[in-house]
Amino acid sequence: MIVKSIKLNQFRNYNYLDINLSPGTNIFYGDNAQGKTNILEALYVSATSKSHKGSHDRDMIQFGKEESHIQVNVEKNEKDYMIDIHLKNNKAKGIAINKIAIKKASEIFGILNIIFFSPEDLNIIKKGPSERRRFLDLELCQLDKIYLYNLTNYNKVVQQRNKLLKDIAFNSSLEETLPIWDMQLIKYGSYLIERRKKFVQEIAPIVRKTHYKISGEREVLELSYEPEVEIENFEKQLKENKWKDLKNRITTTGPHRDDLSFLIEGVDIRKFGSQGQQRTSALSLKLSEIEIVKKTIDDEPVLLLDDVLSELDSNRQNYLLQQIKETQTLITCTGLDEFVKNSFEVDKVFQVISGNVSEKLQEQM
Repeated sequence: MIVKSIKLNQFRNYNYLDINLSPGTNIFYGDNAQGKTNILEALYVSATSKSHKGSHDRDMIQFGKEESHIQVNVEKNEKDYMIDIHLKNNKAKGIAINKIAIKKASEIFGILNIIFFSPEDLNIIKKGPSERRRFLDLELCQLDKIYLYNLTNYNKVVQQRNKLLKDIAFNSSLEETLPIWDMQLIKYGSYLIERRKKFVQEIAPIVRKTHYKISGEREVLELSYEPEVEIENFEKQLKENKWKDLKNRITTTGPHRDDLSFLIEGVDIRKFGSQGQQRTSALSLKLSEIEIVKKTIDDEPVLLLDDVLSELDSNRQNYLLQQIKETQTLITCTGLDEFVKNSFEVDKVFQVISGNVSEKLQEQM
């Protein structure tokens, strides 16, 4: 799978952009706040219909404009796909695949598989459980549309149940409807638990192998899934926590409270690991993500590295660069020193200055 080209119109700080990409490594370099990350964000939107930053559609439209347009051409399994996305102020976005409009944004998932790696991801181990759940959900939504369907419905049920818990405080008769929402919570939540468990079982040995190599064969990392509740106990635990939920007016049972565990020699590195251990574990997790996606879709994903190299020491830089040689990669950075130093082969280089992108020849590097 490769992204062949990308066009932007009135997106972020780009009035107009039209570039062709190499199927290999593409470097976008320039000072900070010039628009490098905006290109990666546009690709992420094309893959998932949403910004990796959590930005609203209106925030991605160029200031003072009413709409924005993203067009991405993708080659996948010897077929070409053109993804068109229109972002509009105060209106739902319009999405078309090969010029045919789609009704649900979720239909875009699976056409372009993206793995996004930013400096924030290096902190996924020491951050809270919500970040680690986000990692699970973002990857599984791209790989499994049934998961996306169940996750969307589960989140809606949690919101509705929480609203009901608040309303019961003012109208106790509404408590009779609580079991209806409980059954929906169990229905959709059980699928999430089962699928997350299977995914972690698949990726854990890959993470262990990758981490062992990056750590110089000194450490063994054990990744495991920590469900807040097991499927067979879901209904029972909901009933047991009913009064706590009514008191706190929030749902305290379910996969929206799951976590991932990272252990080295029995030590929980989320709490007690060094920064080096946490970063190596995060890097191992992201690199393993590439391998699991390749296995699942029988194709290469597209890797987006947003200023990650500057956050890694030379050993981790070198390991990362060596592992991505077979994957189409878009890398943003402020300079080209890391690539020269590591003698890493680069296929296309683009300089970004204030929303203007110019391709540089190899001899100009």
